[in-house]
Amino acid sequence: MDADVIEEATLARGDACGTGGERPKPSLRDALEAVSPRINPRKASWQSVVIHGSVTALWLLLFARAFFLHGALAWSTGIAYVVYDTLLLAFVTVKTWPLVRRSLPAHRCADAAYLPTMGVIVAAHNEAAVLPVTLAALLRQTHGLSQIVIADDGSTDGTRDLLMGRFRLAEPALGELSAPSGRYPNLYWLRVPHGGKARALNAAIDVMTTDTVMTVDADTLLADDAALAMRAAFAQAPKLVAATGILVPVCNRTASGRVFQWFQTYEYMRNFIARFAWMRADSLLLVSGAFASFRRDALVAVGGFDAQCLVEDYELIHRLRRYSVDRGLGWDVRVVGDAHAETEAPATLGAFLRQRRRWFAGFLQTQYWNRDMTGDARYGTLGRLMLPIKAFDTMQPIYGLSAFALLLGFIAGGHGLIVASIFSVIGLKTAIDLAFYVWSIHLYGRWTGLTSGSSLPMAVAAAIAEPFTFQLLRHTGAALGWLHFLRGGRSWGKQHRSGLVGATGRRY
Repeated sequence: MDADVIEEATLARGDACGTGGERPKPSLRDALEAVSPRINPRKASWQSVVIHGSVTALWLLLFARAFFLHGALAWSTGIAYVVYDTLLLAFVTVKTWPLVRRSLPAHRCADAAYLPTMGVIVAAHNEAAVLPVTLAALLRQTHGLSQIVIADDGSTDGTRDLLMGRFRLAEPALGELSAPSGRYPNLYWLRVPHGGKARALNAAIDVMTTDTVMTVDADTLLADDAALAMRAAFAQAPKLVAATGILVPVCNRTASGRVFQWFQTYEYMRNFIARFAWMRADSLLLVSGAFASFRRDALVAVGGFDAQCLVEDYELIHRLRRYSVDRGLGWDVRVVGDAHAETEAPATLGAFLRQRRRWFAGFLQTQYWNRDMTGDARYGTLGRLMLPIKAFDTMQPIYGLSAFALLLGFIAGGHGLIVASIFSVIGLKTAIDLAFYVWSIHLYGRWTGLTSGSSLPMAVAAAIAEPFTFQLLRHTGAALGWLHFLRGGRSWGKQHRSGLVGATGRRY
């Protein structure tokens, strides 16, 4: 069976909803015979070489100018960073203008009888501490989920006792789906050898029978109507193949946890507003695997998740985009503003840097594998604008950290006039950032209906404090990601879970 046969058999039909109970589901194992999820780096086009090379050459030129020029121009590296970021804010502001007038959430008008069926996969490796909270939220979903599959990725903690005892699941053979839970008829257990999240997800996709599949991390808590909102989005858009919901970060209540949650709350708000902007430009690439939904047939057609990638969710969207353009399918990727969830976020410096190191290393890995798409007009705005911007993003932490190092050097060297001019630029950029903070928080509230943790005084404080604190930490994590990528690192690093249980334990 080749990919075209799969596509013809499973994706050519035009209905948006479908109940999924009548047609046989294609097998991911069959698809993998023709479509390997491992993406070998493709030969870079001349456009891609010019774009990526220009980003590096520009940094070398601007950094060298610091040793020969005077005044603000000596800080050309920092000015370039400021101009780039300001242009992005302007683009997002223009593209998000429709959010000023928020319409009624789509799922409130949805008829459950005409929604596509949905199954959820919870890939879990030693997550017994948070699984009860996560599953409680999934089992409360309005209009129900056809399947909830716990993809047990070789857990060695108390997961087995938890699932057999509290959730009344019979232990299945390795690689086999269990019988339904004696307590919850839509809950299943799939045991697989420990091989990482992507392999566990692929194993679950292969045994599921629903029209759509949602991936939920074991440390992510869904709002009660989140699945309904996702199903409604797929029902209304026949070409929609991947969708991400809105994630709210939760940290533990330690002093460092409160600080990291404060910064990450506003970071997530701005990021999701930016995702809406790129969605309107038909260029959205980033969906969070912690809370994302896909048409199962599309996942099968492209071969599932790539186990070799550090950020399998981000890489998958590139592959879906490529597949769609190659075959003229017109597939769409969206962010669903009325689908909400809370997710565990790093609460300590070490955990934060490990997370950002993996994210950025995976970003670089994916950019390298798909570098031929950069500048390719076949991909529309994605190829002509989004991916060239991503090419600049590969060097953004280098621009940011070198600009900060130059500032410290000018201060230490007693270059008062240069320092004064630099701080005038920083002051102007802070004012622009503050205006964008306020604007994005306003739009975020109208779009999502979420307002918690978004007070104006706290937003002002975050905008002022971020350039010399949280922003530098992000760049440091990204710089570590460069080292991880260049060394060929594949490990994720362990993360301690405490925020989700601590923040939600009072509710259950």
